[in-house]
Amino acid sequence: MTDAVTADSQPTDLSALVALAARIQATMIQRGLTLATAESCTGGLIGYALTENGGSSQFYVGGLISYSDELKESALGVGHKIIEQHGAVSAQTCVGMAEGARTQYRSSVGLSVTGIAGPDGGSEQKPVGLTYVGVADISGHDVRRNVWLGDRHSNKLQSAQACLMLLLERLGAGAEGA
Repeated sequence: MTDAVTADSQPTDLSALVALAARIQATMIQRGLTLATAESCTGGLIGYALTENGGSSQFYVGGLISYSDELKESALGVGHKIIEQHGAVSAQTCVGMAEGARTQYRSSVGLSVTGIAGPDGGSEQKPVGLTYVGVADISGHDVRRNVWLGDRHSNKLQSAQACLMLLLERLGAGAEGA
């Protein structure tokens, strides 16, 4: 896992997410890979961006918005003990969500995000804006921790962008130009 990053990055918008998704689409189709997503705090923004480009059905098998702990467990196979010990917003849960999306939806790659978008729900240990993004494939997984400083809308957009950029990195397609 990459160390915590407190980010006050450039605000993103939906068009930036769709542009990242187009790069992902081209790379995944070229390599014959498929993708499934498991989103929590982004509420479907990643799935939206991925399907906004024509031809996305050639690589994107679908995804799940798993807001509740129960759905993370039942639909994605995240262990109850993982959530109990580390919380729904944790690196461990994020990895479980990515791996669950990959295996449950029979895709080459699983992509996940879990966090606290705000404005409420944070604590001293887990502040508003804390987000984990993860990716899992046959060779393993990667997870990143971010702390965004924006409002709910901004935190969701930045989390979706971080997730898509992590996937580009994992694919070796780089995130330059993002």
